[in-house]
Parts: sequence; C-alpha cells; structure tokens
Amino acid sequence: MNKKIVITFLLAAVCLSSCRHTSEKLEPRLNYAVQDKYLKSLPSPFPALSEAEKRQDWAREYQIGIGFAHQLDLYQAMTAFKRADILIENSSPERKQQILYTILLSYYLGKKYQDVVYTYESTDLRYVNNSFPAFRDLLVILYDAFTQLGEDDKALRVLQAIQQYYPETGETLSVSDLLYAGNVEKLNQYATEKSSAPYLNDFLAHYEAEKKSIPTAKTLNALLPGAGYFYLGQKQSAFTALMLNGLFIAASYIFFHNGNIPAGVIFTSFETGWYFGGIIGAGQEAKLYNERVYEKYATPMMNEQRLFPVLSLKYAF
Repeated sequence: MNKKIVITFLLAAVCLSSCRHTSEKLEPRLNYAVQDKYLKSLPSPFPALSEAEKRQDWAREYQIGIGFAHQLDLYQAMTAFKRADILIENSSPERKQQILYTILLSYYLGKKYQDVVYTYESTDLRYVNNSFPAFRDLLVILYDAFTQLGEDDKALRVLQAIQQYYPETGETLSVSDLLYAGNVEKLNQYATEKSSAPYLNDFLAHYEAEKKSIPTAKTLNALLPGAGYFYLGQKQSAFTALMLNGLFIAASYIFFHNGNIPAGVIFTSFETGWYFGGIIGAGQEAKLYNERVYEKYATPMMNEQRLFPVLSLKYAF
C-alpha cells in the first residue's frame, strides 16, 4: 500500500510539474560597447568646413566637440556642440542641422534615448528628408531609440520608412529585433528562408547543441529532488536540495511513526513546499541557463555581423 502511495505521489508530482508552466521564451540581455577607434573609422556625412567657416566662433566650438566625441567624452562633446548651436543661430540652416544631428548622435551613443527623441522632436531635424546627408543613420537612431523606450508604434513607422528607402538596412534591423527578443522559432524560420544569412544557422546550431530542456529539468527534480539541478551542472544546488528534502522527509516520517501527528503534518507541509518549489526552481534555472548560452553566442555574432543598430551606422563625427 505504501509503495502505491509513493508511486501515485511521484506521478502526481510529475504531472503537476508539467502543468505549472515555466515560459520557454528567452529574455536575453545583449549588450554592445562602442569604441573610439570605431567612431574614428566612420566618416562624417557632412562637407568639410571651409576656411572662412573655421574662423567663426560656432565652428571652433564645433571642432572642439568633434575632438571630444572622437575620445568618447560625450558630455564634453555635447556641451561644445550646444554652444556651437547657440552661436550659429540661423545664419546657416544646413550647418545648424549638422550641429543638431551631432548633438542627437552624442545622446544616442551615450544611450540617452529620451534625449535623442526630444532633440529630434523639438528641433528642425523632424523636417529633414532623404536629401539630408545623414538621413539613413538618423532613421536607424530613431528606430533604436523608440524601440528602447517601448514606443512601438513610432518605432514601426520609422521602420516602414527605412524599409521604403533602405530595404537592406530594414532587413538587418528585423534580424536584430528577432535576436533581441530571443525568438528562436522565428530565427529558425528566417534562417531557413534567407540563404543570405548563414551566420544564423551556425549560431542556432551552437545554441541547440548546448541548451537544456526545461521539462526535463523539472521532471528529473520531481523524480529525485536535486536531479534537475545536477542536470544543469549546479552540483551544489543539487546536493542542497537533496539534503533538505531528505531531512524533511525523515523528520516527517519520525514524527508520524512516533504518533506526533501535528508535528508530522507541519513538516510534511514544509517538505511539500520545498519539493514543488524545487521543481519550479529547476525549470526557472533551466530557462536562465538557456539565456546565458544564447547570449554567449549571440553577442559576438551581432558584433561581428554588425547587427546591433549602433554598429550599422555608416557615419559618425
């Protein structure tokens, strides 16, 4: 009879562990780092200052800002660019737009996305069209800024403009979005349909080879507390889970065996919490494990293929 109870309990635990769903949707953290040599390698989209312009106060401030920007001293660069913007007033609309763009670019490289949007929406930059020398990069910056701020409707409108004027860039940003979202299913579909992105097949193959199964981790922990953690390579957590569950089970048995029913019930409730908590925890740890594997391969690939929006810029200062 006791054996039947144990078997029934284990079957129920396995069933409950599969019913208590742990989302398999990845939430990776993908980061990039812009280096000064990268910025220096990118040309300016604007014509060089003439000798007459260089003698003007606004141009001196502008050139100081460029020097700071090349050193990634973005705060000092923005300060100089803003002084240049004040000094130039409206004497040269094209140069004023150029200065405003460098301010916006500085905010973007500093990941000040709210300031990027404010600079765009509160200045004449919102009126530029595809004749503006940095129009493509401006759209990329706006798309990334709106996306980072969660303003999806605005980001979509910008993406539609990018797809209209620069379809190749739009394709790159679409892949970037899928990678940021950790959408493995759609990435597999994209890699199958687009033979032009073989790097995705390599990335997905590495990820599939190293990822762990969430249901397997939960089931193992249901059959033997700690086994799910051991499956994930977390030996210390596996040992701790096994010992704690073993102690609670032993204590419950001793209390019931000695007729101390209240204490037996209390320790059984403790064990139930630890037991099912361990099942859920193993599933969550498997998800985290998969996210770290995903990041390990996605981040260098996105840097190498320039799939981060900031790395797809064609111009800088």
